[in-house]
Amino acid sequence: MEDSGYHDFLVYWHTGSMIGTGIFVVVSVLILVFYHIKLVAKSHPKSKYDWISEYEIALYFWSILSLAFATGLAVNLYGLDTVELSLMWFFIRLFMSICAATLVGYIGSLILKYSYAGVVARKLKALRYQPRINPATGNVMRLLTEDEEDVHLDEGMQAEENAFSVDYDVWLDEETGESQIEKYPGHLQAHKCDRCGFQTLKQEREEIIKPATQTEDGELIKHYKCTYCGRVKRSPRKIVRLSQSGDNFRPDLSLLSNTSDKALETVEIRITSAEGHTKSFDFQSTTQAMHFLETYQKDREAREPVEDE
Repeated sequence: MEDSGYHDFLVYWHTGSMIGTGIFVVVSVLILVFYHIKLVAKSHPKSKYDWISEYEIALYFWSILSLAFATGLAVNLYGLDTVELSLMWFFIRLFMSICAATLVGYIGSLILKYSYAGVVARKLKALRYQPRINPATGNVMRLLTEDEEDVHLDEGMQAEENAFSVDYDVWLDEETGESQIEKYPGHLQAHKCDRCGFQTLKQEREEIIKPATQTEDGELIKHYKCTYCGRVKRSPRKIVRLSQSGDNFRPDLSLLSNTSDKALETVEIRITSAEGHTKSFDFQSTTQAMHFLETYQKDREAREPVEDE
């Protein structure tokens, strides 16, 4: 096909694809370099924990996304002689480049979500329980148990732990008596109370005001209560559609209640949803694990719609 305009367009397209490929590869590498420089610059295990948990998956995703764009543009560098023969081949190559970019991005996101997430979880666990050093004395600090740490936590912190919305680790320098308190996300969701400021505002129940039908939205009221200061809130919501759940979770606590804490290092509980998603929770004692299961069941029952009283 001897068309000077089409030929010139292909030259510009080829040049732009080459430059774009290089730019996106550089961006992908720079994202990773930036992430790891920031990580290395953080000396304390808790700082590393916070950085990894907040940014590693997100920045790796953007790096993979840049690499996907680079892959798509790189495909446009092949078959220049063939593409010059017909405009049809240009669109065929364009379609192949889009497919290649989508494939790289999709596979990369799946790896991050299902495979690499486990790697990150192991990193975070290792950092959380890495022995702490008292910067003032150089002494190795000891991680207190759930029973021992309560004396170092105020009532609000203890209420957050009892609600499983926040988990606190207390490290103690036994020679000097100095302690460090570190805050971690809890196992269950709770909202921040607008009165006391702690994450202890939990939903108690739902009250249906108007059932939803096939033609009209329904209405319900969510009842919340702060487990620390007793703050009570009501939040009206719309019921867009009805749903049924066949999940009849009933925790069997007999195994935990008959197990001695001395025979255990940690207690791990895994909960699998109906969709196949699994969450793991680690506890330092059977008492804490049993309390979690009881609270988890109460939260599930609170989320089930109830009739007006």
